[in-house]
Amino acid sequence: MKVVVAHNYYKLAGGEDQCVAAEIALLQAHGHEVIPYCLRNEAIDGMGRLQVASRTVWSRSAYREVRALLRKHRPAIIHFNNTFPLISPAAYYAARAESVGVVQTLHNFRLLCPNALFFRDGRVCEDCLGRSLPWPGVLRGCYRGSRCASATVAAMLVTHRALGTWRGAVGVYVALNEFSRHKFIEGGLPASKLVVKPNFIDPDPGPGSGAGGYALYVGRLSAEKGVDTLLKAWKEVGGAVPLKIAGDGPLAELVRSAAAENSAIEWLGKQSLEAVYSLLGEALVLVLPSQCYENFPRVVVEAYAKGTPVLASRLGAMVQVVEHGRTGLLFEPGNPADLAAGVRRLLADREELNRLRREARREYETKYTAEQNYQALMAIYERALPAKEDRS
Repeated sequence: MKVVVAHNYYKLAGGEDQCVAAEIALLQAHGHEVIPYCLRNEAIDGMGRLQVASRTVWSRSAYREVRALLRKHRPAIIHFNNTFPLISPAAYYAARAESVGVVQTLHNFRLLCPNALFFRDGRVCEDCLGRSLPWPGVLRGCYRGSRCASATVAAMLVTHRALGTWRGAVGVYVALNEFSRHKFIEGGLPASKLVVKPNFIDPDPGPGSGAGGYALYVGRLSAEKGVDTLLKAWKEVGGAVPLKIAGDGPLAELVRSAAAENSAIEWLGKQSLEAVYSLLGEALVLVLPSQCYENFPRVVVEAYAKGTPVLASRLGAMVQVVEHGRTGLLFEPGNPADLAAGVRRLLADREELNRLRREARREYETKYTAEQNYQALMAIYERALPAKEDRS
């Protein structure tokens, strides 16, 4: 099978980009020919505001390029990941014109919320969910703190809702978990086109020892990730267990200051994937204190692969992804005292911690291996193929 993989890369690489690379490698490992169509947000730097807005709603250049690529290679499927802002939903129509099956993985909530996070002013916000016009997000400047930029995102959403794009131009949507799937159904996507396929890790990095004696945070240093809650919790934890923080972002200075004041906190900055695997394998626990709906953080699967349990906020998909008392523990989001209590519970019962480690590794082996993911992906592609009469 020939597959075109389409992705608009962000300026700051993250887990989504890693997921795309892993899926391409998975397809190639099984003998499929993969043709990439990739754009990068660095190109925006040379564009005017109106040009970016126009491309976000309907990119004529992406439509032409995608259609030419499909004519040249005649793939069975084009698999979209991020289309925002340079590819745009126009590319779906290029695929439909060439009778190529369309799959769209939903890595975030962009089709339902202007800032893609369902997060505002330090809390979960669903004010735009299900609205034909997401005016609250525009009024509040939810995307990049700008009403103008938010209006551009809203224009894209409204235009393609009116055109019937979300219902008619995509064959299969891939949600990363059941929580996200239900949110997208609430937001108006057709339930019949929404399937669940989680992230995966390949190659298997193998379990670690957990002997490092520290807790670990890996991710973007930003408000929605609950970084402030994490730092406050470690004031309560005191010197009972060190905390290593790997990542960078807008709250880097806050983390730097906390590390200077609290010797139990160490900020490592952004780390390579290999370094993250090593850190995860030796960690007692991965801490995920997010205050927004996480879609499906890749780092959770990485932790499970290393046999490391997860201490996560009891919020959104994490309630499904982390089984309390089996693969990790859940705590009240935004509550440093409850997070600290979870840390103390793990430290107090070494037998429970070892059991959680075994169950975390078993969770990876049961749900998140490459082979299981490949079989699910092939079923999705088969489902997305146009009817034979549409391909003739």
